[in-house]
Amino acid sequence: MSVLPVTPSPDEQPPARRWHAAILGPVFYPTALLIALLVALSFAAPEASALLFGRAKTWVAQDAGWFTILVVAGFLVFIVGLGVSSLGRIRLGPDHSRPDYSYPTWFAMLFAAGMGIGLMFFGVAEPIMHFAEPPVGDPGTVAAARQAMRITFFHWGIHAWAIYAVVALSLAYFAYRHGLPLRIRSSLYPLIGERIHGPIGHAVDTFAVLGTIFGLATSLGLGVIQINSGLRYLFDAPVGVGVQVALIAAITLVATVSVFTGLDRGVRRLSEFNIALAVALLAFVLVMGPTVHLLQAFVQNTGMYVSNVFSMTFNLYAYEPTSWLGGWTLFYWGWWIAWSPFVGMFIARISRGRTVREFVVGVLLVPLGFTFLWMTIYGNSALYQVMSGAAPALVEAVRADTSVALFQFLEAYPLPMLTSAAATLLVVIFFVTSADSGALVIDMLSSKGEEESPVWQRIFWALLVGAIAIALLIAGGLEALQAGTIASAFPFTFVMLLMAWGLLRAMQLDVTRRQSIRAARVSAPGHATADWKARIRALMQSPTRAEVLRYLEGTVRPALEAVAAELGQQGLEVRVESGENGRAWLEVGHGAEMDFFYSVRPVAYEPAEFMLRDPRRPSSDADRFFRAEVHLREGGQDYDVMGWGRDELLHDVLDQYERHLHFLDAVR
Repeated sequence: MSVLPVTPSPDEQPPARRWHAAILGPVFYPTALLIALLVALSFAAPEASALLFGRAKTWVAQDAGWFTILVVAGFLVFIVGLGVSSLGRIRLGPDHSRPDYSYPTWFAMLFAAGMGIGLMFFGVAEPIMHFAEPPVGDPGTVAAARQAMRITFFHWGIHAWAIYAVVALSLAYFAYRHGLPLRIRSSLYPLIGERIHGPIGHAVDTFAVLGTIFGLATSLGLGVIQINSGLRYLFDAPVGVGVQVALIAAITLVATVSVFTGLDRGVRRLSEFNIALAVALLAFVLVMGPTVHLLQAFVQNTGMYVSNVFSMTFNLYAYEPTSWLGGWTLFYWGWWIAWSPFVGMFIARISRGRTVREFVVGVLLVPLGFTFLWMTIYGNSALYQVMSGAAPALVEAVRADTSVALFQFLEAYPLPMLTSAAATLLVVIFFVTSADSGALVIDMLSSKGEEESPVWQRIFWALLVGAIAIALLIAGGLEALQAGTIASAFPFTFVMLLMAWGLLRAMQLDVTRRQSIRAARVSAPGHATADWKARIRALMQSPTRAEVLRYLEGTVRPALEAVAAELGQQGLEVRVESGENGRAWLEVGHGAEMDFFYSVRPVAYEPAEFMLRDPRRPSSDADRFFRAEVHLREGGQDYDVMGWGRDELLHDVLDQYERHLHFLDAVR
């Protein structure tokens, strides 16, 4: 059985002051070298690069497409299974931890995670393209319109968030519950132990960095193509790869400046403004368009999605061979997989303290509702324009250039120049914030420790992501972006399978420990022979912090030292220490097996109203009382030992230790 450590590895030690000291060489250098070679190849031989990307995409789509479809379906079943099973009660942190954010705040941040360049690019374009060229059936019919929205919902539906959830849940569980680094490699600890700090762990993080770079480059490439179309619509600017390269360079420079100057607060405010602008634009289309029809379509689209999600999940068009699957479904699955370290890191950071069940329900359903609403309002409005004859040229315009879809669509509404300018601004801000945030995640995965790395490293990654986006555009534009994403995501699919396996194994150990503790037959310390009046006085007392600290030093620590002395005579490695906040703890080493940890610490509580001298006045800091609570390795146990005698404490420590030994026996 592997032990989940709480001490940092040598890779995680604070960096020295040398310029390269923070670099995690086995991840940084191979990744940077491979990306640099691909960029150089794309500039030197664009046709050969396009051929290389095309062949990679063809192989993954045609020969390995069945595997990708099966694996993504498995991720969905896996994450839903965790949520509904007994594992769903596990908390992403110690047992006593509580969420860092309230439900409304957490939901708002998950809502923000659902926004992106992709929704702007494909909100109108994808439904129109499926309507004009459906995978099966006749184009331009009512049936084609229904199928177009069903397919769009499928591509932007629960599968994407299941992929993100696998990575985010693994990161959050191992980082916050077991004290491992917030890295992809940590989820493999139950499988390979300390070797996560060696070549295997480096390879895993390298795949994660490569996938993130290509996923980010794809988003930036799509974004700059749409920005170019918006500038042409607004200012009659030329459209072409040269202009798009210049736009990437300019906007990447803006993102780089934000990294260099530390304008993180400004970027966050810009992101909040962007979300408000996106919602305002969405509301504008809803109000100015066929409102009742859109609300009806939203309900019907959602129902169609729920009714068909299972059959669509496994549909490979085996009986109707088509290249459509590689250009659409497999591209999306690859894009979500490539994006998963980036989005997963964000979701993990805001989910500390949630239970697994809360996490699964929130991550799968909260962003999904907004995404479906966005796709309905834009997609069904565009289909309504085409089918009603209000915009007959929209289909041909989208066929000729998907990036103009949004601007052609907005022409049918009032103030088209203003709304198109707002849409272009939205994409620009998404570009800047995505590049800046993506560079931070890549830098975290390729640096030692979680301390802030030198600014030059984030600048380097921001520039390199921009360079790979330019390279993909030169090597074939949208086709190359799709091919690069699908090819780079394929290796990381295997990493995600290992992550799911390691997560399941660790959670099963967690539950086994909890069950074995409850099932163990031990004698409980109690107050059966104690003075019952003294117990009442103890129940009604409100100890101060100073009183609890004196109790810890005068009674708890000597009791722990007595246990340590006796266990030490049995040949065990034992230590007793006092830590911050006055806590005292005992730790018993078990070599390769999980160590035993018993701690008593002061915990503050607000007094009950009936215990205040004057219940009419609000409580103050002076009214707070403290308890001496027991904490084990997995967190607080919610019981108070304040006032217990030495013998009672001794028996409680031994009872918990006996439960721990029972757990070790159960998992051997």
